[in-house]
Amino acid sequence: MEQLSHRERELVAIGAALGSNCIPCIELHIPAARQAGLTDTQIREAIELADKVRQVPARNALAAGSKAFENPQPNAAGQANAAQCADPCRRSSSCC
Repeated sequence: MEQLSHRERELVAIGAALGSNCIPCIELHIPAARQAGLTDTQIREAIELADKVRQVPARNALAAGSKAFENPQPNAAGQANAAQCADPCRRSSSCC
C-alpha cells in the first residue's frame, strides 16, 4: 500500500467503513483523516460520495423486493436466488 498517500488511504477507509456500515471504523477513520491533514470539507465530500455509492445496491434491492412482491410466482432464477438466502430455517447458505 505504498502507492497511496496516508490521506488517500484514510479517504478509502472512510468510504469502505460507510459502505460496510461499520460504526467503529467510521469513528476511527474520520479523526485519522483529520490527523492526516484532510479538511472537514474533504471528509464530508468523501462521506457524501460513499453514501451515494452505497445507495445504488440499496435501491436495486428495494426494486427487487417490489418486483418480487408484485409477481408472487417466482421463476426458476428467483427460486435459485431464494435458496441462497440466510433464512434461519435453512441449514446452509451462501448468502449473508
